Amino acid sequence: MENPVEIREVTYAYGEGALRREVLREVDLRVGPGEIVILTGPSGSGKTTLLTLAGALRAVQQGSCRVLGRELAGAREAERVALRRRIGFIFQSHNLLGFLSARQNVAMALELDGGTGERERLERADAMLASVGLAEHAGKQPGQLSGGQRQRVAVARALVGSPGLILADEPTAALDKASGQEVVHLLRDLARSRGTAILLVTHDPRILDVADRIVAMEDGRVVADDAARAVNG
Repeated sequence: MENPVEIREVTYAYGEGALRREVLREVDLRVGPGEIVILTGPSGSGKTTLLTLAGALRAVQQGSCRVLGRELAGAREAERVALRRRIGFIFQSHNLLGFLSARQNVAMALELDGGTGERERLERADAMLASVGLAEHAGKQPGQLSGGQRQRVAVARALVGSPGLILADEPTAALDKASGQEVVHLLRDLARSRGTAILLVTHDPRILDVADRIVAMEDGRVVADDAARAVNG
């Protein structure tokens, strides 16, 4: 089975000429089917840039970035947009629309699927919210939910379309320890039950136990790529 993420010798820079600054330098990274990989490292090490390349949010400049069977090097914008629809995204800020209910926020992720009617979208959203423990809160707007509950809505939104890959950028940064661990363990359990790969960027040492592998980055390079210790579960 092909790896959901296969990155080889990727280099990426911001700016041009004298202002050019490399943020990724010949990076290699793979994420296997159903695998949970955490990217760690100091600010400015290139973690988020690498995540956005894997998410088809930026154009690949050098190297090969193959995601869900699609080569992104040289891909047109329309091809990147199509691929993004097969990826679930979770960010530090939950990015929920405040004027919509939790149910409507989750259902929005299915609107680009032309074969799904509104009733089916809402039913699937309700089922997904139930799976993250929010069945009784489906009709509430984000402002009526706690931080942990809002992030669980974001998890439901990311998973409702049955994506082949989940990309998460600092999903626990705005949460306390208990809420953060609750959210990532829930994400891990749901993704594993579906065989979905996860690539997660974090500075939070409290959630490293969810990983199958921990990849450390520094100055735009991968400096360690190790299986999580058995004690981490």
